[in-house]
Amino acid sequence: MDASTLFSGLDSVTQGLLVLCLVAVTGLLIGRLRLGTVSLGIGGVLFAGILWGHLGLHVDPEVGFFLREFGLILFVYTIGIQVGPGFFSALRRAGLALNGMAAALVALSVLVAAALHLALDLPIPVMLGLLSGATTNTPSLGAATQMLTTVGAEAEALTLPGLGYAVAYPFGILGILLTMILVRAVLRVKVDREQAAFEADRAAQRQTMDTVTLEVANPNMEGLALGALPGLEAMGIVCSRVMRDGAVQVAHANMPVRLGDVLLLVGRPEKLRDMVRILGHRVETDLKAVPSEVKWRRLVVTRSSVLGKTIGDLDVLQRYDVVISRVTRAGVELPPSAKLRLQFGDICTVIGQPGNLDAAARVFGNREQALQQAQILPIFLGIALGVLLGSIPLMVPGMPAPVKLGLAGGPLLAAILLARLGHLGPFVWFMPPSANHALREIGIVLFLGIVGLKAGESFVTILTEGDGLSWLLYGAIITLVPLLIVGFVARLALRMNYLTLCGLLAGGMTDPPALAFANAIRPSEAPALAYATVYPLVMVLRILAPQILVLIFWV
Repeated sequence: MDASTLFSGLDSVTQGLLVLCLVAVTGLLIGRLRLGTVSLGIGGVLFAGILWGHLGLHVDPEVGFFLREFGLILFVYTIGIQVGPGFFSALRRAGLALNGMAAALVALSVLVAAALHLALDLPIPVMLGLLSGATTNTPSLGAATQMLTTVGAEAEALTLPGLGYAVAYPFGILGILLTMILVRAVLRVKVDREQAAFEADRAAQRQTMDTVTLEVANPNMEGLALGALPGLEAMGIVCSRVMRDGAVQVAHANMPVRLGDVLLLVGRPEKLRDMVRILGHRVETDLKAVPSEVKWRRLVVTRSSVLGKTIGDLDVLQRYDVVISRVTRAGVELPPSAKLRLQFGDICTVIGQPGNLDAAARVFGNREQALQQAQILPIFLGIALGVLLGSIPLMVPGMPAPVKLGLAGGPLLAAILLARLGHLGPFVWFMPPSANHALREIGIVLFLGIVGLKAGESFVTILTEGDGLSWLLYGAIITLVPLLIVGFVARLALRMNYLTLCGLLAGGMTDPPALAFANAIRPSEAPALAYATVYPLVMVLRILAPQILVLIFWV
């Protein structure tokens, strides 16, 4: 069957888009097919591309190059935006172990490839192509080709890395999925338990806020200003309401304290216990239920003029007679200290009279619909910054040519940094989850579709002629041996959470389809967080690896 005539007569752009849509639809349908509980998911697009490429469909090289790279940029950029707010805290907690295992994965891949070269007299260009394809790292292939050119390789030798890459790449993706499945099956991992354990660990790491109602019984507190109570500010505790003589009012820092006053305090549970010991004793009175004009409301920070300002700068207590009792950011409750800088999407719990709450709402913006709107301008600005970052040559001692993070590493790092920053002037790096998911899926489909079509052009020929089948076996060894070693060691020795392990394996191979597969196992941030934690280091190591191999073995 020759499918090359399906879209003949059309211009290159139209033809390319139609071919890509056909590959996407076919691949997504293939991805829905299940073998037990296992499916290819988004990875089906790659194999659909190989099928249609073998049958004769193709995309104009320039159009295909743009679609592939732009798709990859979209995918890694949206991943960075998603995990950016929690990336650095994750790096501090578990980043050392994750990056250590990821570096071990890279080192094992290089050692296996080098051993195959030495044991089987495998040509260096083929070894480099197999290493790049088996680890699903396109920048590594580019670095290998560039390094071979630098050392004066002949034109024929320069074609071999691409052929090795095409043979090894499909199993490179499949091998990661197989490793995830094997670790799960052999060790009898219960994914539901792993998800629950991860969420419980995240919840334990989040310091939640609590409330306590107490009566002032310490005579040493009589007459002190409320804001001057010992330990109140140091412990990050906020007094939101005061009941005196049966009437509830908003707490003011300059209000003199009297014995018998009932205070509603908000803070960390352990700090509140200490404050009770200092001031008096707990009471069962619920000040929020006592009839009064004092109400509470959750206000969303959406006004650009407020972003980056501290709670102390706003001084809403003096200006509007309201108190901010807590701030919730990305599901984490924060103590509303005067130095806390507000970010887009922060939810402030504010206490005061209705009219004053309305005035405070206008200050914060409080446009909940803004949380459902994608900020388009910052998306393109962030991508542009990421592309520029990836284009910066980095000089490494001992390397004859500078290395670059490329169109994958640059946008990912930029997105992580920008999402962590939150905003820059009027530009807000916030993306609703639905928009993030849509862009991420479109990006990975573009990337996999083009890669599959290109590999399909010569896939069968390479396998059936010459050493193609042997190359396929060698590539599978380079893929599976490091993955299985790291996968089982991380699980058995380090007791790593299975979902985190899947993200580690995907990030260690810089493989977006594997991350998509891991994300589909269970709805959890664990795979994406691990992927983003190890990706920057792994990308640099994957780019350096083929250059080092050329320097060691090329004669």
